[in-house]
Amino acid sequence: MEYLEFELPIKELEQQLDKCEIIGKESEVDVTETCKQIEKKLAETKKEIYKNLTAWQRVQLSRHPNRPYTLDHIKALCGDTWLELHGDRNVKDDKAMIGGLGKIGDQSYMFIGQQKGFNTKTRQYRNFGMSNPEGYRKALRLMKSAEKFGIPVVTLIDTPGAYPGLEAEERGQGEAIARNILEMARLKVPIITIIIGEGASGGALGIGVGDRVMMLENTWYSVISPESCSSILWRSWEYKEQAAEALKLTAKDMKRMKLVDAIIKEPLGGAHTDRDKTFSAVKNAIVKAYDELKVLEPADLVSQRMAKYDDMGVYKD
Repeated sequence: MEYLEFELPIKELEQQLDKCEIIGKESEVDVTETCKQIEKKLAETKKEIYKNLTAWQRVQLSRHPNRPYTLDHIKALCGDTWLELHGDRNVKDDKAMIGGLGKIGDQSYMFIGQQKGFNTKTRQYRNFGMSNPEGYRKALRLMKSAEKFGIPVVTLIDTPGAYPGLEAEERGQGEAIARNILEMARLKVPIITIIIGEGASGGALGIGVGDRVMMLENTWYSVISPESCSSILWRSWEYKEQAAEALKLTAKDMKRMKLVDAIIKEPLGGAHTDRDKTFSAVKNAIVKAYDELKVLEPADLVSQRMAKYDDMGVYKD
């Protein structure tokens, strides 16, 4: 188990509890009461820390190395029904963008999302979750296939941004993302979007237009990362915490500004502390959203989706 800096008080108490239990097992000393006191203190400390998280701390939780990634979610949701599809039929198969068919219950879905790696080798293989243009074109190809067969689309967002390399720009990174936004706005099947980790910039928007857009509790969604914002405004990464607060990028901020539709609650301590509970919450959110959307005619679905995005940013003085 890896701990973030603000979680160190929890780490110390858990280590004390482990030592206390070992003493109880290896000696005749009764440590039951001591263990209970430590457990009580541990529960209070967890509650106090996690109910007062700052924006930057939530960003850290969204990047936790033990946090479940897109493939973890899909395999937990679909089991053996998951069939991955590859390639954009033009350049190559982008490993940072995955997609394919899977079932939740008896309902088929087209799942699309960014995949990060869990060690150095797989991070390089997945390009750290940063897609090239062919990744977005693969995503669009799969969405169009889903539309053809009347299959709802589920997108899972977890990316630090689209790949900013020269070769990506040469192959039309901006056009690929813009094309996806246009086509998703008028797709004639339900689109359910969930931010499961980082939701940064156009890299997220390229698969982020949905009828229902939801965020896991400890995720973020913004035009720029706190570090990049800090480096632009202050010429240093030292102000990333201040930038995170100013960007209003947390799930609560996004919900309050009506930029997302719902927040999916995570287990205390983050999605990685109880994966099964997290997967169950995501599954329930997808099923509920689809039940609300499946009754709509395609024309009404598109009309409501466009109206939803037209209303964003409108305010009265």
